[in-house]
Formats: sequence, C-alpha cells, structure tokens
Amino acid sequence: MPITPPTPTTRARRRAAAITVAALVGAVLAVVNGQAASATPPGIPSRATAQSQLNALTVAAQGSMAGYSRNLFPHWITITGACNTREQVLKRDGTSVVLNSSCAATSGRWYSPYDGATWYAASDVDIDHVVPLAEAWRSGANSWTTSRRQSFANDLTRPQLIAVTDNVNQSKGDQDPSTWQPPLTSYRCTYSKMWITVKYNWGLTLQSSEKSALQDMLNTCAS
Repeated sequence: MPITPPTPTTRARRRAAAITVAALVGAVLAVVNGQAASATPPGIPSRATAQSQLNALTVAAQGSMAGYSRNLFPHWITITGACNTREQVLKRDGTSVVLNSSCAATSGRWYSPYDGATWYAASDVDIDHVVPLAEAWRSGANSWTTSRRQSFANDLTRPQLIAVTDNVNQSKGDQDPSTWQPPLTSYRCTYSKMWITVKYNWGLTLQSSEKSALQDMLNTCAS
C-alpha cells in the first residue's frame, strides 16, 4: 500500500506539537536543575534609560526597500578562531554547549525567550536580528557604508542578536513591533528595551505606529 506523504497542514501541526513538548521538557528540566538556560544579550537598558532613548528617537516615515539586499549586511563573520557570529551567540545564549574543532555546536540546550520553548539541537535555533536588517535599511541604514552595515549585522556589544526558535524568528520576518511582538507576552518588556536601545545606538529612525507599540510594551516593565 502506498504511503501518503504528510500535507503542509499536518507538518505544521507536528511542528507546533514539537514546540509544546519542547517547552514542557524545558520547564521540567529547569525545575530539576534549579535553573533554565536563558538567552541574555548584553546591554539591555533599564526602563528609565529605554524611555529616555525612545523619547530621543526621530520619528519619520518608513523608507523605501529599493536597492535592499541581505548581502549588503555581510554576516556571519569570523569573531575568534574558527567561530563566526552565529556560533558565538549559540555559545553565549545556550547552556552546556559543546563545540567541535570547527566551532559547530554538537550539543547543548537553548531556551527561546520569544516563545518559552527549549531546544536541544542547534539546527532548531535561529539567531534573530532584533532590529531586522530590512527594517534597519528602511530606517536609515540604506545610506550606510557596507562596513557599517556589517558591524550592525554582527553586533555582539548591544542586544541586537539573540538565539530563538527558528520558525518563530521566521514568522517575525522584517516586521517592527507595531505588527509583530514575541508570542510570550512576559518578554515584551525586554524586547521593547532591546529594540529601542539598538535603534538609539545605531541612529535609526522609527515610525509613529512603531513608537506607540514600543511605548505600550515599555509600560509593562517594572524596571
């Protein structure tokens, strides 16, 4: 009897179920181990600092996508030894990460704060540009040099890069907070602070709707 291949809907349901199971397993391990793996990019400001930065950002109409290409933001670049930017973030944001001689993660545990899922294979994890490359292009990066765009795309100093569930990152695409926010509502405060400080430090503009969404998210922060 011929085997009927799974439909796209069936594959999507299996993927959703896998995310749910992974999140539950991660929660159990967090209790057993006393702590959970936690992606924590550097440079996340306090609520007060983020508010000051948001107030200082220039509100402008969204720019054109004309001429945009991800190739204009070279990534991932070599950071140290055999490790590129993606591998560096996987190591930073994971727990018990083991790297081979090529700096590829062969094992570890990654908690995705966007959706609360925990993963045990690096292939299930994307490195998200908190402010997407296309969004940066529309907000002023179109006038940058390629060297500056490369620095932005590989920024390990500010909270611009974070390890998250791959399909959650893909659902975000190049959207700003007015149309996409992390599914885990408790993380939206942190997400807004990361987005604001990245745009502030890189001198990018924001739209009125984007600013309103960020303010609403920031208002949920306790500190």
